[in-house]
Amino acid sequence: MVGRVALSRWTRLCLVVAAVVVAFAAVLSIAPGGPRVAQSVSNFGLCYAAITAAVACLLRAQQFAGRMRWGWAFIGLGVLSWGLGQCAWVYLETFRNIEAPFPSVADLGYLGMVLLTPIGLLVLPSSAQALANRVRSVLDGLMVAASLVLIAWIFVVAPLLEAGQDTALALYVSLTYPLGDVVIVTIVLYMLAQQRRHGRTFSHLALVGAGIVAFAGSDICYAYLNLTGAYSSGGVTDIGWFAGFSLILLAATKPIPAERDENTGPIEGNQPVGILLPYVAVLAALVTTVVWYAKTGHSNLFVAYTRSALILLIVGRQLLTLRENRDLTRTLETRVADRTAELFASEQRFHALVQHSSDVVTVVSPEADVLYQSESVQRVFGYPAHMLTGRRLTKLLDPESGIRLAQALRQVAGRPYATTVLELPVRHRDGRVRQAEMTITNLLSDPSVGGLVLNTRDISERKELQDQLVHEAYHDALTQLANRALFRERVAEALRKRSASDDVTVLFLDLDGFKEVNDSLGHLAGDQLLVQVADRLRASVRDNDLVARFGGDEFAVLIEASLAGDGSDDAERVARRIVEVLEQPFGSDTRDIHVQASIGLASASKLGEPEGDGAEQLMRNADLAMYKAKSAGGGCFAAYHPDMLAGLVARLELEADLRLALERGQLHLHYQPTVDLATSEVIGFEALARWQHPERGMITPAEFIPIAEATGLIVPLGRWVLNEACRQAVEWTQAADGRPVKMAVNVSVRQFDRADLVEVVAGILAETGMPADQLCLEMTESVLMTDTDDNLEQLLRLKALGVTLAIDDFGTGYSSLAYLRRFPVDTLKIDRSFVERLGALTDDTALADTIVQLGKSLGMATVAEGIEEFGQLAALREMGCHFAQGYYFSRPVPADEAGRLFLDGADAVR
Repeated sequence: MVGRVALSRWTRLCLVVAAVVVAFAAVLSIAPGGPRVAQSVSNFGLCYAAITAAVACLLRAQQFAGRMRWGWAFIGLGVLSWGLGQCAWVYLETFRNIEAPFPSVADLGYLGMVLLTPIGLLVLPSSAQALANRVRSVLDGLMVAASLVLIAWIFVVAPLLEAGQDTALALYVSLTYPLGDVVIVTIVLYMLAQQRRHGRTFSHLALVGAGIVAFAGSDICYAYLNLTGAYSSGGVTDIGWFAGFSLILLAATKPIPAERDENTGPIEGNQPVGILLPYVAVLAALVTTVVWYAKTGHSNLFVAYTRSALILLIVGRQLLTLRENRDLTRTLETRVADRTAELFASEQRFHALVQHSSDVVTVVSPEADVLYQSESVQRVFGYPAHMLTGRRLTKLLDPESGIRLAQALRQVAGRPYATTVLELPVRHRDGRVRQAEMTITNLLSDPSVGGLVLNTRDISERKELQDQLVHEAYHDALTQLANRALFRERVAEALRKRSASDDVTVLFLDLDGFKEVNDSLGHLAGDQLLVQVADRLRASVRDNDLVARFGGDEFAVLIEASLAGDGSDDAERVARRIVEVLEQPFGSDTRDIHVQASIGLASASKLGEPEGDGAEQLMRNADLAMYKAKSAGGGCFAAYHPDMLAGLVARLELEADLRLALERGQLHLHYQPTVDLATSEVIGFEALARWQHPERGMITPAEFIPIAEATGLIVPLGRWVLNEACRQAVEWTQAADGRPVKMAVNVSVRQFDRADLVEVVAGILAETGMPADQLCLEMTESVLMTDTDDNLEQLLRLKALGVTLAIDDFGTGYSSLAYLRRFPVDTLKIDRSFVERLGALTDDTALADTIVQLGKSLGMATVAEGIEEFGQLAALREMGCHFAQGYYFSRPVPADEAGRLFLDGADAVR
C-alpha cells in the first residue's frame, strides 16, 4: 500500500500545482501588467515548468530498473529537450532582443520531445500477450491512430495547408508538432487501454496522457497561429503547454502503489473500456468527417483514403474477433470435458478417502438402522462393514451408550443439517473398550444421502494423553505429590463438604537447612532428599490425607477429622509424628543428611467466618504459623493464632506508610554530636533517621529500619539520608567560617549489594559540594563477612573517593583481625554494651581497653558509643580513646539545635 504520509504530501503538491496553473492562466488571460509582463511570465514559466517536470521524470527513473527506468528516462529527456528549446527561444527573444526565426534552434529542442517522448512510452513495459492479442492490439492502435490523424487533418493540417508557408521546411516543422502529438496521444490511449484491460494501475500514465493532450491543444493552436503569422508568446495558447508539464510533473511525483499480483489475471469489469476505445475513436472520426462534409461541401482524397483504411481495419478486427470466438468455443468445450472428467475423478477419490479414512462413516435412519457403513470400521473397531449394515446400531452398544445415542439421534432428526457431538465407549471386536468421538449430522433432506451421518473416530490415545496432562498439571514432577493447584482445590472441596462436627486442618512444612544441602552437596542430592522426604510424609499420614509439594522445600498436608472424641488432636499428632520422622538421618551417596522441618497448623474450626476464599485464608494462616515455628528455632510446630495475622497486617500497613513517607517527605534527620575527648570539642555528628507519622506519632528506628531492610526500601532511604546529611554538613561548615564538620552516615548491607553504591556517593558529594574527607560511612561487621570479595572492591572504590570508613558496634559481631587488616577501615566504634559498665573492674572494661589498643596498633581511630556518666568518660580518656558519643553530651537533636551545638562547642553540649 502507498504510505499515507507520501500520499498526503503528493495531495498537497497537487493543490499547489493547481494553484500555480490557475495563477499562470490568469496572468496570461488578463495580462494585468501588460503584454510585456505576460510574455515574460509565459517565457520563464514554461522554462521552469519544463525543466522541473524533466527533473522529476529523471528522478522517478532512478527508482526503477530495466525498461521502466529507460521509459521514464526518455520521457524526462524529451521534456528536458523541449525546456532547452524554450530556453533558447527566451534567450533570443529576451536577452538578444531579436525576433526568433521559424524554424530556429529552439525548434530542435521542441522536436526532440516529439521524438524522445514516444520512444519512452513505447519502452515502458507491458504485459506478455498471445499472438492474437498482439494483432488485435496493433489493429486497435491503428484504428485509434487513423481516427486521430483524420480528425487532426480536418481541424489542423487542412487549415495549415490552406494558410500556406514561406518555406517547405517551415510547413513540415509546423505539421510535425500536431502530428507528433497525435502519435503520442495514440500511444498513451493504447497503453491505457492495455493496462486497464489487465487490471493494472494506470494513474501515472493517465496523468502523462492528460498532459500530452493539453500539450497537443497548444501545439495545434501554435501551428495554426504561426502559419497565419498571428502567434506571439504570452497568449492563452501557452496555458496548455504549462498545464501539460504540470500534469507530467504530478505523474512523476505520484507515490508508487504496491504492484498487483501478476497471477490474478485481468479484471473482467475493466475490459469493456479497452474493447470499446477503438470504436469510440472511429465513431468520433466519422462524425467529424460528416460534419466537415456538411460545412465544406467538397471531398478530399486524404479523408477518403483514411476512411477506407478505417473500414478495412474494422473488417480485419471483426474477422479476428470471429476467429477468437471460434477458438473460445473450442476452449469452452474442452474445459467442460475436463471438468466432467475432474468431477468423476473427484467422486472416485472421495469414495476412496471414505473407505480408507481414519474416521468411520456410518449413515443411519432416524431409528438408528444402519443404511451405509464404510469399510474403515474394520480397521478401527475390527468389524466387517457387511456385519453392521441393516442392523440397529443402538443394540450393538452397551445399554447406557445405546440410550445416549438414541437421544442424540432424536435431538438432530427434526432439524435439517443440525450437528451434535458425543463421546461413547465402543467395544472393539477383540473385547477392548475404546473411547469414540461421534459427530452426528442431519442429512435427511439431502437426496444424495437421505440419512443421519455418523463420523466416528477412536480417541482412546487422546484421552490417555489428556489424563496424563491433567495428572502432570496437578502433580509435582519430582515427588509425584499433589501440587499447589490440586491442594487448593481439595482444601476448598473439604471446606464445602465440612459439617459442624468436622474439622479441616492444613499443615505447612518448610525444611530447615535445605539450602545448605543444595549448596554443599549439589542439586541432585537435594532432589534425592526431597523424594525421601515425600516418601516419609506419605508414610506419616493416613490414606485419606493429602500430601502436596508447593515447590522448593515447601510441603503441605490436608487433614480431615471429626471434632468428636480425640479427633481434635489428630492434626497435632500428625505434626508431631512428622517432626519425629524427619529427625532421622537421610541417606545419600556420600554421607548422612540431617534436616528438620518447621510446621505451621491452621484449622478451619478457628477460621471463623472466612472473608473471600476460605481455602486461601486457611493456607495463608498455616504459612504464618510455619514462620512462627521457624522463628522459634525450627524442628517444631506451631498452631495459628489471630495475633499472627494482626502482626502481619500491621507490618504491611507500616511498610505501605513507609513508602508514602519517602514520597511525601515525612522523614527527617536528628544529629548526635561526636566529641573529641582530647579537646572536648564537637568535631562532627552522626545522622539518624526519624519518622514522624501523621497518625501514629514518632516511630522509632527499631520499628521501621528492619522493615526497610527487608523490603529494600533501605536503598532509597539511605540515599536520602546521605544527601540530606551532606547538604546539612556543608551548610554548617559555611556558617562556621570554613570550620570542617565530620558527618557519619550508616550504610546497610542492602546498599552494598547494589553495584552503583560508589556512583551514588560520588554523585551526592559532587551535588552537595561536601568534601569527601568529611564524610564517614559506617557499616556493621556483617558487611565484611558477606560477599567478601565484592564488598572489598566496593570499599576500596569508596576509599578511593576519599571518604572515611568505620565499623559500627564493633565487638558484637565476628570479624577477625585478618579482615581488619584486609579491609580499608579507618575507625572502630565501640559498642555501647562495653561502655555501660566502665569504671569497674569487669570483663567489659578489659574488652573496651583491648579494642582501643587494637585500634591504635592498626592505626585506626576509636569512637565510644553510649556514654551516659562521667566515670565512663574518665575511663575512656584514660584508655586513650579518641572520640565519644552519648547522652552525657547530647541526645540526637534536630538540625537547628545541632547547628548551635557545633557552633557553641562542647561546653554547650554538656
